[in-house]
Amino acid sequence: MALVKPIIYQVVGYQNSGKTTFLLKLIQLLKSNNIKTVTIKHHGHGGYPDVAEQKDSYKHIDAGAAASLVEGEGRIVLQAEESDWGLEHQISLMSFFLPDVILIEGHKKQPYPKLLILRSEADFLLMEQLNNITAVIVWNYTLVEQVRENLNVPVFHISEEKAVIEISNHIKNLVFNRDEAKK
Repeated sequence: MALVKPIIYQVVGYQNSGKTTFLLKLIQLLKSNNIKTVTIKHHGHGGYPDVAEQKDSYKHIDAGAAASLVEGEGRIVLQAEESDWGLEHQISLMSFFLPDVILIEGHKKQPYPKLLILRSEADFLLMEQLNNITAVIVWNYTLVEQVRENLNVPVFHISEEKAVIEISNHIKNLVFNRDEAKK
């Protein structure tokens, strides 16, 4: 049986734009449609992400281990120290779990299809800087038309529940088309 490459989809925007909240809804909807999903989150706040220093896995890393994996009751927690742990390496690692979809939160400048979330007009610069934008969510109703004038993609207000449904359907179609092409 040949391995099938997962669909990769990003959710991007500045800090506190609603990326995590949107992703949680998207993950739940994809799961309810039997789409196996894994996630990669970029820690864009500078410094190391928090780890529990009192746990043995941290002590292993602190002692010099390159990676530490802890398993219990079917849950795996992986911590790793790597100087060149780029997004492509992270995608390769997550592909081990044979997902249908890898959702990436952040990594704005990467070339994958993406949902862009804009809190204010000041964020519009992202529309020019980023590529492969497939949909946009805005926080301000008055910005919807401005975004539509700049990009020929679906544009939603942050309060519209249909946004997560349409993005989910878009991803499901990508998975379906990939699976049909392999037949």
